[in-house]
Amino acid sequence: MNKLRIFISSVQKELENERQAVLSLVSTDAFLQHHFEAVLYELEPAASEAGWQGCLKTLDTCDIYLLILWREYGQTEALLSITHHEYLHAKQKGLPVLIYIKGPAELKREEGTEKFFKEIKLDGYKYKRFGNYLELQRELRSSLIKLLKEKYNIEPSSDENEIAEQTIQATSEFETKILKRLRWEDLNHEVAKKLVEVAEGKSPEGLTQEDILNSLRIRGIIWTDSDGKHYATAAGTVLLAPDPSAVLPHCRFLADAYRGDSPDGNPSDQEDIRAPLPIAIEQVIAFIDRNTRHPIRVVGLNRVRLDEYPVEALREALVNAGVHRNYEDGSRRIMVEKFSDKIIISSPGLPPAPLTLQKLRSGKYRPCSRNPILAQSLSYFHRIEERGSGFRRMRDHMLDHGLDQPRLATESGYFQVILLGPADDMGRLRIPTGAAGQIIPPSIEQKLNERQKKIIAHVLQEGSVTSGWCKEQFKVVYDTANRDLIELVDWNILDRQGKGRSTKYVLKGDK
Repeated sequence: MNKLRIFISSVQKELENERQAVLSLVSTDAFLQHHFEAVLYELEPAASEAGWQGCLKTLDTCDIYLLILWREYGQTEALLSITHHEYLHAKQKGLPVLIYIKGPAELKREEGTEKFFKEIKLDGYKYKRFGNYLELQRELRSSLIKLLKEKYNIEPSSDENEIAEQTIQATSEFETKILKRLRWEDLNHEVAKKLVEVAEGKSPEGLTQEDILNSLRIRGIIWTDSDGKHYATAAGTVLLAPDPSAVLPHCRFLADAYRGDSPDGNPSDQEDIRAPLPIAIEQVIAFIDRNTRHPIRVVGLNRVRLDEYPVEALREALVNAGVHRNYEDGSRRIMVEKFSDKIIISSPGLPPAPLTLQKLRSGKYRPCSRNPILAQSLSYFHRIEERGSGFRRMRDHMLDHGLDQPRLATESGYFQVILLGPADDMGRLRIPTGAAGQIIPPSIEQKLNERQKKIIAHVLQEGSVTSGWCKEQFKVVYDTANRDLIELVDWNILDRQGKGRSTKYVLKGDK
């Protein structure tokens, strides 16, 4: 069966967080994402139809109508709000209608909303009430599962249900808190523009301020009050405030460099880093850079400057600390401690269920983010995926650098990433991939079989290799020789050139 498209109907500005919560649930739930697709009209391509007519045209492509009501009735067109038009159109088409009402029955709502609500009750539709977006996600998931079971006899496994509930529980309410401290004018517009530029795939020249504001609003980074003034949410404060700690005092990095292998009262360097999160991460990396060693290696005719620690692993660890920390804990900061033999990055908060230290160490876990807005936003800045593979990439970066894999630990309510350095053995550091003399990173080398190692040696000596040479040299069938070569291509070690009998394999990048 094709995915069922769910049209999300509500007053957009009033219920932005709830709309995003529905989108997040449907797109990340291990069971729902296989059967449903959430449709937000504001994320659809521009249409030639005006206002509500464009909404109805999009609704015609959907299979389920989802209505969320709160206080506001919304802008009217032809005497009815756009949401009201959508409701009538969905009813006329006979679509399944799911209705969720925010707040208690006694909540005072606009007159148009009250009349709309009475019409819904007269039409005989059942509805669910909710207080926050976590309750909305639970209610919606139950409704969608019930619909699938009744219509298609499909239902999730007990494991999928357990994981879904734990993932919902793990999500913090911190990010979407409505703050009225920082206006749009107070924020770092360069960081905001960069975020939207990468997220939307647009050139900076083509971005207007309206484009930027709309994108940030959709992503839960800013909100707009009834007077049209724009303010940062809690997530927006962390990401865009010149000094987030002015509003949220715990949102900063405390960095200390020690001469020995344990803390003492006289660090050789220290810094209290307060900046928008993407900038703060780079400032911490600069702090580590100036407090670590950088030996020079001569490779061929090149002088290569090595880092004591791989920058990519540091960035992964710092992004993880900024994204997954418990921001509800306002008493502690992220701590970065550089010692003579290691770097410890401590982030407030233990891994949220269903994650455990054991699962993280084994690498066998599903992604689960305490702060999904921050996770998504930093993925744009640092080209880091949100799919839970950060620790595996961190491990590979450390191994490729000639160092041990990172250690994960917890201490006094902090989650710690410990990067072990070379200590007194600087000779173990490896030349970075891409520098002269380095062809195969260690994380790939450990996957090679003996035939593949001999294939690479032959290419280095002769310039190329063929499947025929492999068959004759190793006394194997064609499928085995071809599989060895295809894996070397997939690992970006070899390139395939030519076709048919003239096919040969050369080192990646060779002409």
